[in-house]
Amino acid sequence: MSDDFLRKPFSLAPAPAVEEATNSNYTSGASKFSSAPVSPYLNYDSRFLQQAQPEFIFPEGANKQRGRFELAFSQIGTSVMIGGGIGGLAGVYNGFKATNALNQTGKLRRTQLINHIMKQGSGTANSLGTLAVLYSACGVLLQYSRGEDDHVNTVIAGSATGLLYKSTAGLRRCALGGAIGLGISSLYCLYLLAQERGTNSSPKFL
Repeated sequence: MSDDFLRKPFSLAPAPAVEEATNSNYTSGASKFSSAPVSPYLNYDSRFLQQAQPEFIFPEGANKQRGRFELAFSQIGTSVMIGGGIGGLAGVYNGFKATNALNQTGKLRRTQLINHIMKQGSGTANSLGTLAVLYSACGVLLQYSRGEDDHVNTVIAGSATGLLYKSTAGLRRCALGGAIGLGISSLYCLYLLAQERGTNSSPKFL
């Protein structure tokens, strides 16, 4: 490419035929080395402008993962759906068992099966949904009160969930519910710690 072409200012007017032929020769020669289009006016490879940018932009000081409040909605919905599925399967089993014992057939048997499925499905869904609401509420309150989100919040929230869920069933069952919540949350935290150690170094069993 000649120096006169590089010294010319940028213009929207069509280039002369001689320069078009020169540019076409330059472009065809450059295409052998690169498949990206080359600008005849700026004389650079457009691939250099394709810089990698972050997929998400976070404000300064913001956490790059969702907090307990954002996760609460998905946890509650998932718990309700899982409870409905488990309760529905249990209702099918109990419905077949009850109708076979009573020798029911036809529409009566179908109605009894639907009643068992709806009753046990809704009951289990309500139970798991209530547990998810209590756990999420305790976790969110602990996160905002302590100012951080760690395994301590998980253990305390699990224990408080068990205590609150069985708080109306007497002191003994309330303590039993708290112990069950403490055990499940502790096992979950130990599992998370084992995963963290496994990703940072060689796998270690606790």
